[in-house]
Amino acid sequence: MQISMYAASVPVFAKMLGNLSAILDKAAAYAEQKKFDPAVLLNARLYPDMFALAKQVQIACDFAKGAVARLAGEEPPKYEDNETTIAELKARIVRTIDYIRGFEPAQLDGSEAREVELKIRGETVKYPGMTYLLQVATPNFYFHVTTAYGILRHNGVELGKRDFVGQV
Repeated sequence: MQISMYAASVPVFAKMLGNLSAILDKAAAYAEQKKFDPAVLLNARLYPDMFALAKQVQIACDFAKGAVARLAGEEPPKYEDNETTIAELKARIVRTIDYIRGFEPAQLDGSEAREVELKIRGETVKYPGMTYLLQVATPNFYFHVTTAYGILRHNGVELGKRDFVGQV
C-alpha cells in the first residue's frame, strides 16, 4: 500500500501545529498562574546558542507551509517573524494551518519525484519531493515542535507526551 504525499504532509503538519497551539495555551495559563510575564517563556532557550521559543514556533510553521507549497509546485508565502506574544504565535499557527489545508490532495499527490529546490546558507540544494518531505521538511518540522515543547517543559509548564502527540 502506498501513502499519498498529501496524507503524509497536510494532516500531519496540521495536527501537530494544533497540538503546539494547545501547548502554548498551557504556557499562557502557567505564566498567569505563577504571575509572570509570558514573554519570559517566549524568550526562553534550551541552550544559549539555540533559538528561543518564539523562533521555534515560527520555524515549525515555516517548514509546514514551505513543504506543502513546494510539493505543490508553488512558492510558500513569507511571514514576518514579528510575533511577540503567545496570542500572535497562535495566530501564526492558525494562519499556517488554514494555508496548508487550502491545498487539495491532487496538488500534492504525484509530487514524489518533483524537484524541490532550496537555498540553504547561500547554496542551492535540490531534492526529489519524497526525499524532501521525509528526510528534510518533516524531521526539521518535528525538531522545532519538539524543541518548543522542551523549552516549555524545562521552564515548568506541566506537559506530557499526550500534549505533544495529541489525540489519535
